[in-house]
Amino acid sequence: EVITRDNAVLLMNAVAYINITSPEKAVYGIENYTWAIQNLVQTSLRSIVGEMDLDDALSSRDHIKAKLKAAISDDISVEIQDIQPSTTMQSAMEAQAAAERQRRATVSRADGEKQAAILEADGRLEASRRDAEAQVVLATSSQRAIEMITSAVGDKEVPVAYLLGEQYVKAMQEMAKSN
Repeated sequence: EVITRDNAVLLMNAVAYINITSPEKAVYGIENYTWAIQNLVQTSLRSIVGEMDLDDALSSRDHIKAKLKAAISDDISVEIQDIQPSTTMQSAMEAQAAAERQRRATVSRADGEKQAAILEADGRLEASRRDAEAQVVLATSSQRAIEMITSAVGDKEVPVAYLLGEQYVKAMQEMAKSN
């Protein structure tokens, strides 16, 4: 068991390969050199990983291996076999990942709703602009028609009465067609 800088517990397996070139030095002053090397590797591993955050420790096997080699000796090679978070840490990581996926889904949904609202508002704005343009065109046409009639009729009242009567008849026909 190794504890990271951010207090996460990791379970680590490592294999140490020892190249004993001088057997007398390997056992001098020590009763069990295998046990001594095992403790050296464990304490060095705990020290190195203890300076790392959980995410770094889980993704940096080669970095850990290089630091171990530098801390111990060139005659000892260490391979990191396995790095696993403890079961409680694994559950917490899975819960965190699920929460992150849920957060992303919520953000995506909100962005989609926002875009839909913007597009709908843009559509209403464009329709309003076109309605306003149509009213201007109709008003301009009416203005020209009135100017043409005014210049054609002048001061005479009979043609104006005729035009009003014509409009009256059209209005009555439309009313007759409706419910």
